[in-house]
Amino acid sequence: MRKERADRGRGGAQEPSRVRLGPFQSLVEERKKIWERERFASRLWSKDPTLWSSKPVGELADRLGWLDLPEKMEAEVEALLAFAVEVKARKTRHVVLLGMGGSSLAPEVFQRLVGRRRGYPELIVLDSTHPAAVRAVEARIDLKRALFLVSSKSGTTTETLSFFRYFWQRVGEIERKPGDHFVAITDPGTPLERLSHERNFRALFEAPPDVGGRYSALSAFGLLPAALIGLNVRELLKRARKMAEKCGASSFDANPGLLLGAMLGELALAGRDKVTFLTAPSMAAFPIWAEQLIAESTGKEGKGIVPVVDESAGKPEVYGSDRFFVHLRTRRSGGGRLEMRLKALEKAGHPVVRIELRDGMDLGAEFFRWEVAVAAAGAILKVHPFNQPDVELAKELARSAMEKGLEAKGTGTQELISVNRQNDLRRALEDWFGGARPGDYVGLQAFLAPAPETDAALQKIRLALRDRLRLATTFGYGPRFLHSTGQLHKGGPPTGMFLQLVDDPTEDLPVPETDYTFATLIRAQATGDWQALRQQGRRVLRINLGHDVAGGLKRLAKAAGDPS
Repeated sequence: MRKERADRGRGGAQEPSRVRLGPFQSLVEERKKIWERERFASRLWSKDPTLWSSKPVGELADRLGWLDLPEKMEAEVEALLAFAVEVKARKTRHVVLLGMGGSSLAPEVFQRLVGRRRGYPELIVLDSTHPAAVRAVEARIDLKRALFLVSSKSGTTTETLSFFRYFWQRVGEIERKPGDHFVAITDPGTPLERLSHERNFRALFEAPPDVGGRYSALSAFGLLPAALIGLNVRELLKRARKMAEKCGASSFDANPGLLLGAMLGELALAGRDKVTFLTAPSMAAFPIWAEQLIAESTGKEGKGIVPVVDESAGKPEVYGSDRFFVHLRTRRSGGGRLEMRLKALEKAGHPVVRIELRDGMDLGAEFFRWEVAVAAAGAILKVHPFNQPDVELAKELARSAMEKGLEAKGTGTQELISVNRQNDLRRALEDWFGGARPGDYVGLQAFLAPAPETDAALQKIRLALRDRLRLATTFGYGPRFLHSTGQLHKGGPPTGMFLQLVDDPTEDLPVPETDYTFATLIRAQATGDWQALRQQGRRVLRINLGHDVAGGLKRLAKAAGDPS
């Protein structure tokens, strides 16, 4: 079977459109010889766990089911499409996905990059526990014409269940059978599966237990939301199968996944460990999915690749010697200013790889290429790419904060600096800046309600920090990033400088069937992550923006040295 796959893979493998690695090309060529000698491709498809560990370890041999998804999910397509037609026929306006990390990122990419077909519902992803974010989603939808996807691999995700409880109560206030508005996506035998039966959910879709969350884009976690907004999931899987065939090729040069994996791993070992995505507008959403895949798979044991997403392209001089640039575009994308930036980066000696997709249906192939690549890069870095050993620490500390009765307006910790105390803020920032070293990166962590105006203000601060410190910058809303880059922050290399931002919500919402509120939950999550970072010896500064987030961000920008 594997030999047959390898033979088919030699036919039309597509390498990245253009690769400029400079002196790093020799490292990739050496890796090619090693992998061909070790029969890496055939061992990968044989699901050989010794590619990553010579000893039996958990979440390794039983986490390789993603390799089979392009073929296995074909048998599920009819059921997915039939359910999508049923939902459309009921004139559902919105599908609201309640989920975190691997349960939400691929669906968000589908919605943002491809979009819904005419007549199909719009997909909204809720992955923020900020009360204003929950309220904003509620304000956008008609509860009577909404369908809620309760999506969690473990079936125990705190955020997901909190969202469910809130909207279950809201729907129950206006509908006699609220279960008709809810669908569960989870592994077999989870508490969420039991809940779906107890409350008579409209449907239950099970995902394969041998597929980890961040590798589940081509399972029901990704494909059901895609089908519900009218995407051609059959074509997505067809493209994924073609990529899988190519990634089975024993010849390194004909294997797109191993080629990219060799670049990621070898350049990281050579110090180019900040993989910076520069995308055409048509591909702007894809890196939010790749960010979790890379960070959570490689960021452990003091090692890791740092994905840099949504950082605007700058001139070569603002970048350090730790960058590896990946350009993503579709065939219809124009060149323009970004193309000029890319050429300047190549001329300055930065490694750049360009990947071109035909259209949105190539997402199926691209998901699979990157899954193979990141798993292979993990072998180079000698890390286990399918576990997340440091994620639980922040969860435990957040639970502890909740149990101690952390109030929504209280800090629960020391060292939370008010943005209104400008002198204290400037001193704290200067001390924080003073700890910067070449090769570090800045992590901007915003436990705030996502909003376009907040995005813009944070991006402005982010670029000011990049240009001032000449360091790579990352950004994430909390608690979303905890399920994406949180593992890297705590388990990866000790090169992160973290700026945690919180606010005092002007409105709070209770979480039904519990004794806590959303404001209490998000503050506890921020506190738990801050404590976890400190326990791991990370450099972290906490700032409270108060009730006025917009004004607080302006004061923060001013204190950080941005006069505008």
